[in-house]
Amino acid sequence: MYAKYIKKEIADLNGTGRTQAYYKMALRPMSFEQFVSLCAREGHMEESSIVGVLSLVSEKLALSMAEGFSVKLDGIGTFNAKLGVRDDMLQDAFEEGESSRNAHSIRVTGVAYRADNDLIRATSRKCVLERGGVSRLRKSKLTPAERAQKARDFLEENTIMRVPDYVKLTGLSRTTASKELCRLALDPTSGITSKGSRSQKFYVLSKP
Repeated sequence: MYAKYIKKEIADLNGTGRTQAYYKMALRPMSFEQFVSLCAREGHMEESSIVGVLSLVSEKLALSMAEGFSVKLDGIGTFNAKLGVRDDMLQDAFEEGESSRNAHSIRVTGVAYRADNDLIRATSRKCVLERGGVSRLRKSKLTPAERAQKARDFLEENTIMRVPDYVKLTGLSRTTASKELCRLALDPTSGITSKGSRSQKFYVLSKP
């Protein structure tokens, strides 16, 4: 079966005046049940046996990472836990007088995975690609200065602004709008600053 790829346009990151392009696979979902069925057919095994093995691997992988191990599964990859500060806690710092976090304020926020080279080579060897289309950027008809002014005008009336608000104001894609707002918040001359973090981040007018 062929896999489709998409040519995706991204913003100019190098100041060349030209947009850039990269290629991504058009992904289709495969459920756990479908994967188990595939393994059972190819391995001539009972599906219940496959489910049992996968459940055991999942359980012991989580336990091993929770105990601080970096787990290498040959032919699959290496797994280890990622840590972060709880969402309701301020980020820590190394400034003089800053108190250190205790264990209750730190939690596992994700799992880092590095694919085994054998898995990458096997995937590449089995993959047959065909063109799946082109994804173009949503471009704003406004200049950066006009977009910034629209943001300030919006904040004069609404007090706070989030990324979806800026998307509606400017016509930019969500990703481009988010990056542009971050740049505005870092520019002391823009009159805009940010509050909160991650999904709770919003923008306000900076105080004179």
